[in-house]
Amino acid sequence: MRDCFCTINLDQEEVYRTQVVEKSLSPFFSEEFYFEIPRTFQYLSFYVYDKNVLQRDLRIGKVAIKKEDLCNHSGRETWFSLQPVDSNSEVQGKVHLELKLNELITENGTVCQQLVVHIKACHGLPLINGQSCDPYATVSLVGPSRNDQKKTKVKKKTSNPQFNEIFYFEVTRSSSYTRKSQFQVEEEDIEKLEIRIDLWNNGNLVQDVFLGEIKVPVNVLRNDSSHQAWYLLQPRDNGNKSSKTDDLGSLRLNICYTEDYVLPSEYYGPLKTLLLKSPDVQPVSASAAYILGEICRDKNDAVLPLVRLLLHRNKLVPFVTAVAELDLKDTQDANTIFRGNSLATRCLDEMMKIVGGHYLKVTLKSILDEICESSKPCEIDPIKLKEGDNVENNKENLRYYVDKLFSTIVQSSMSCPTVMCDIFYSLRQMATQRFPNDPHVQYSAVSSFVFLRFFAVAVVSPHTFHLRPHHPDAQTIRTLTLISKTIQTLGSWGSLSKCKSSFKETFMCEFFKMFQEEGYIIAVKKFLDEISSTETKESSGTSEPVHLKEGEMYKRAQGRTRIGKKNFKKRWFCLTSRELTYHKQPEFIERKDAIYTIPVKNILAVEKLEESSFNKKNMFQVIHTEKPLYVQANNCVEANEWIDVLCRVSRCNQNKLSCFHPSAYLNGIWLCCQETSENTPGCKPCTAGVPADIQIDIDEDRETERIYSLFTLSLFKLQKMEEACGTIAVYQGPQKEPDDYSSFVIEDSVTTFKTIQQIKSITEKLDEPHEKYRKKRSSSAKYGSKENPIVGKTS
Repeated sequence: MRDCFCTINLDQEEVYRTQVVEKSLSPFFSEEFYFEIPRTFQYLSFYVYDKNVLQRDLRIGKVAIKKEDLCNHSGRETWFSLQPVDSNSEVQGKVHLELKLNELITENGTVCQQLVVHIKACHGLPLINGQSCDPYATVSLVGPSRNDQKKTKVKKKTSNPQFNEIFYFEVTRSSSYTRKSQFQVEEEDIEKLEIRIDLWNNGNLVQDVFLGEIKVPVNVLRNDSSHQAWYLLQPRDNGNKSSKTDDLGSLRLNICYTEDYVLPSEYYGPLKTLLLKSPDVQPVSASAAYILGEICRDKNDAVLPLVRLLLHRNKLVPFVTAVAELDLKDTQDANTIFRGNSLATRCLDEMMKIVGGHYLKVTLKSILDEICESSKPCEIDPIKLKEGDNVENNKENLRYYVDKLFSTIVQSSMSCPTVMCDIFYSLRQMATQRFPNDPHVQYSAVSSFVFLRFFAVAVVSPHTFHLRPHHPDAQTIRTLTLISKTIQTLGSWGSLSKCKSSFKETFMCEFFKMFQEEGYIIAVKKFLDEISSTETKESSGTSEPVHLKEGEMYKRAQGRTRIGKKNFKKRWFCLTSRELTYHKQPEFIERKDAIYTIPVKNILAVEKLEESSFNKKNMFQVIHTEKPLYVQANNCVEANEWIDVLCRVSRCNQNKLSCFHPSAYLNGIWLCCQETSENTPGCKPCTAGVPADIQIDIDEDRETERIYSLFTLSLFKLQKMEEACGTIAVYQGPQKEPDDYSSFVIEDSVTTFKTIQQIKSITEKLDEPHEKYRKKRSSSAKYGSKENPIVGKTS
């Protein structure tokens, strides 16, 4: 058996890892990661590891998907065979090379040919153990009877080395030519020679690591005296391939990858107008937003951009209200209200994720920290009890946590975002009208969202909602699962009001009897009343600082070490709404160790730091009233997230800078502008700050572009829906096979038909600038340029 975990990598840079599934050969992870990709990449890779406590974790195998192939797998589950992980195949990056042929006349008057190899630079070499490598290159001229090899200098701590070294090779022996011969390279000689460049990471005391190779035949110079191009590094086939790759097993993935080109704002006006009219269209099923949800293969694809756009323009509440009303028409049993995965429920789920993050942190963070750090045993299933466990003590521990969490939730109504309260109010009113004889339905309509789909989900997976920095261990996950089950049942109005639980497990039924008291029913009712009222709420988040993000990173020492150099130290960073602190890891901190604090109000700018400053990747700087703080994150995604959250929290600060230095101040000089005074104003404009309002903090052009892409991808279904409208309008009912359009909701065929016509007309107009861009991009990047490097031959 193995203790397995997976990592997600952009090329060789790890950006996420799953929890460890212990003692299994068929681990089930069921984890979801959503992230913006902040840089160019060649492969999205997934590595499967066997956890090893004493030694280095064993890499079992990998799945590497080329960037160009991601679209082929997007939106569907696929089993991928694991491939062996071999250092010779772990290759990324490109090489800039120039070749020339020079004619030389030797001392005795004979003519010979000299090949000049100029290795200029490399770009995008992999990280080695999370750090930039120490690369060097070997340059070889290889032929049937020769292998002349030369070597560049080692470049320290960089993934983008600038070599700029020139090597000379004699191509054809001087004896092959006479004084009389007009110089001309012999065809067969050239055909047999090639330049091979191997990139290596200098291992110092350990073995050097292969980073990739390129092979360029010398006959590229047959028609030109010089050749210059970028080449993509290739893996090396060293004959050690596993004979049976299927022995390694396979990995099931569901990848959703999108890549959009966002046009200038003026192009999106008509589509935005059509989408924003959706809440006012009668019936709502004939609106552009609803049609988008109908024709997308996966409703989730449509929901995210739609919710963000409507939220940005204050149109989400009326739209969700309208589509929820459509749901209620089909609901026959009050006990199943809003339990399905309809467009309304998915829009609400997405809205709560976007606007409810702060609310979750204020409400749950401190208690989840206590649960994860105290690790009290809470197992109450007799079958899962360990030897020596006391089930009564465990019940008490579990009840303590449930009571504390429940009490905090039902007292948190003042922190509930206004937009959530407005939608809950609408749901409550509609549910009462739909089931006038059921006094409990007005509460279950709200509790089915706020307890089942919001709090209970965040409790069981706190790392997903950024409430904890890491995956909890197996025992804590079990505790959180039991708490989550109890909380969602406590919040389920039906279970409380009818004094019966929905648990299938006997031990949970017994445990839940502790909570079947009038006090819990009154508390839930009061809480649901408060969050579904339309009264204006004052923020309660101002009295206590809100925890926003934490994690381990490296900071450059502010003071000097004994040898006069500043070094990088690993520190634990924590950001709240009031301050950024950093210190040694909590478990290693001693009394004499200081906790350094930067008040958020003192932050003047947060910007990326150029890699050339310290030859380190993923660096950013926090510019405040004292010296800039230089920080290195563990990967590009994490760096992006820290910059984003720091910009958000400091966006309204006074005296924010308009310009900054993109490089560091080292040895009495700014590396970027060469100014010598440390107080010299910045030489580059600051990036645009993040606006204060979450509804403004949405790029509506980007969301509209995504919606345009979805309409384009679903043109066939849109056509089918248009035909269905025509059939219904002409024949007053289905005359074709019902399968043609029975899956579509068409209440008003005429209005729906008109909307579809508008959608098609607008998307056709948008097709033209997109096509122009595609042609421009395909023609502008010349083959062999840095953007479009040559894929050389492999071994």
